[in-house]
Amino acid sequence: MKDKFTLGLELPTDPRWVNIAEKNIEDILVDHAYCEQKAASSCISLIVLYPEREELVEMLTPVVAEEWGHFERVIEQLKKRGYKLGRQRKDAYVEALNKTIKKGGNREEQLVERLLMNALIEARSAERFKQLWKNIADKELSVFYYELMVSEAGHYKNFLQLAKTYMPEEYVETRWRELLEAEATIMATLEVRGDRMH
Repeated sequence: MKDKFTLGLELPTDPRWVNIAEKNIEDILVDHAYCEQKAASSCISLIVLYPEREELVEMLTPVVAEEWGHFERVIEQLKKRGYKLGRQRKDAYVEALNKTIKKGGNREEQLVERLLMNALIEARSAERFKQLWKNIADKELSVFYYELMVSEAGHYKNFLQLAKTYMPEEYVETRWRELLEAEATIMATLEVRGDRMH
């Protein structure tokens, strides 16, 4: 039986990832910082594009602050270890996910696609944070990633709930299953890299 932090993902992270990641913790922290920045930016973008959706604005406004808070906390972890932020790098995982998103459709369908995309990224992030929490020797980072795992799992649920606010639940569930299958294929074909969060 799946526990609450697998979030229904079809394919778990390759166990090799966390071992490689632990040996490249500077790269992981830099990539993670940008992931948090992009998560905050994505929520801001949704609020700007759909300001008339009161439930969306109300739910995502605090998420923006929380994701930016995570960014600041990752920067703090970098500084503690004598690392610098460095440049943002290409995210092959998100690029591949973007190709699975349906183009066109009405305004509600476009919104749901964006919400489900965000839900999927948050779910995979929580799953990766779980791997770090359970497996890395650095106790401070282990606790840090446990806290973020819980937070990202909550965000995943927020995005799914919002999607079901704007389209029928059956439609959302069907589309979610399609995206989960597509994400599993992406995970199976991407190179296992320990210098990227995804």
